[in-house]
Amino acid sequence: MEAIRKQASKLREQVAKQQQAVLKQFGAGGYGGSDNVVTDEAELQQHQKLEKLYISTRAGKHFQRDIVRGVEGYIVTGSKQVEIGTKLSEDSRKYGAENTCTSGSTLSKAALNYGRARAQMEKERGNLLKALGTQVAEPLRSMVMGAPLEDARHLAQRYDRMRQEAEAQAIEVSKRQARVREAPGNTDLAMKLEAAEGKLQDLKSNMSQLGKEAAAAMAAVEAQQQRLTLQRLIAMVESERTYHQRVLQILDQLEGEMMSERQRIEAPSCTKCR
Repeated sequence: MEAIRKQASKLREQVAKQQQAVLKQFGAGGYGGSDNVVTDEAELQQHQKLEKLYISTRAGKHFQRDIVRGVEGYIVTGSKQVEIGTKLSEDSRKYGAENTCTSGSTLSKAALNYGRARAQMEKERGNLLKALGTQVAEPLRSMVMGAPLEDARHLAQRYDRMRQEAEAQAIEVSKRQARVREAPGNTDLAMKLEAAEGKLQDLKSNMSQLGKEAAAAMAAVEAQQQRLTLQRLIAMVESERTYHQRVLQILDQLEGEMMSERQRIEAPSCTKCR
């Protein structure tokens, strides 16, 4: 699709250059001359600005959609991990509660502690997945599907169609100018030329106004895309950072409990060795 779009853009540029050559040829003198050229410097800058905004907002939309898909995939995978971790927690608690060992309860205590810690970690993972869904995926999905982006793109497309219509009308004016030069006393041709020039001026005026509106709308969408996407990325990083910090605290506490219990068991043996 990208290759097709680039080829279409290249063809439009070639057509525009050909139209400009025709306009220069027919508009060399009398009845407006170069004033009828649609692609003047200001309009060209407007067109290029809109083209860049269109590319930017399209890339921004695709990036937002990629983030949403990635987060959704992470949530699906994470939910399965929560399910597996919860089952492991329950199995560990069950073993610890039954305490079938005849020579001591050390492993049973460790199993209970591990089951409790695992349950806490899976709860934190669940909180992370929920945060990623509500604070990252949902806001970005809303913007991808939102009206402001579509409205701005429709304005840009309307401007592009009107620009093409104005270019065609400019060529029509140039042709009528040539006919008037060939028959200077023909009032009918002169009236038709005047009407064509009036239509062209209306098109140029409307095109200029629509171009400004489209550029303003696209610029607003671009700014919103950049701001919101950055905010959601930061929110994602903060959520993951909080999750890992809490899991680390849980693991530190669990390791401390297990090491303490092991040292308590090994201490009598060491005393007897001395």
